[in-house]
Amino acid sequence: MTPARPTIGVLALQGDVREHLAALEAGGAHAVTVRRLAELAAVDGLVLPGGESTTIDRLLRTFELREPLRERIAGGLPVYGSCAGMILLADRVLDGAPDQETLGGLDITVRRNAFGRQVESWEEDLPLEGVTAAGEDVRAVFIRAPWVEEAGPDVRVLARVGSGPAAGRIVAVRHGGLLATSFHPEITGDDRVHRYFVEMVRSQDGPPVDRPGGTTSTE
Repeated sequence: MTPARPTIGVLALQGDVREHLAALEAGGAHAVTVRRLAELAAVDGLVLPGGESTTIDRLLRTFELREPLRERIAGGLPVYGSCAGMILLADRVLDGAPDQETLGGLDITVRRNAFGRQVESWEEDLPLEGVTAAGEDVRAVFIRAPWVEEAGPDVRVLARVGSGPAAGRIVAVRHGGLLATSFHPEITGDDRVHRYFVEMVRSQDGPPVDRPGGTTSTE
């Protein structure tokens, strides 16, 4: 049984690790960094932070974590991926690097850097199904972010962009114990997304995902 204060790791190879650790602690978890196989084996859930998805992919191989992490995802480990983490969880990636692979598990197609360059980063208040009450939207910060081009039939769409050129694009999804957002809730001081994930970990309701992991396609 998962404890009331679950141990949730943040993959600490690259990206905004410290912010996720703080948000998880505020959300009721015991937050730890994960860089080694023994650390991965000890967690009840895991966060894949923002950063650069191709760099994280290479580092997962260097630290010999890629296949063990795939196996834990397939075994039902709850995982939350933000921005680059969404890309890593996706079964299919558009505009990825030629040799880029993903961990897979989420039946989605994402477009890498869909919102443009870092100077084109932007923010919007969004309702997030299961997380926000009416009139209490989350502040979504998009930094070189992906969006979901296509979601499989069993994937719950939690949020879409509400305005601008990207209006209607999917930016938050969930399938069982896997959660992903295009945006970075960890940098806004709002811990509601992390509280939601902590509750997911406590409930351990994510079904095993038997897909072998994603591959990259390019356009």
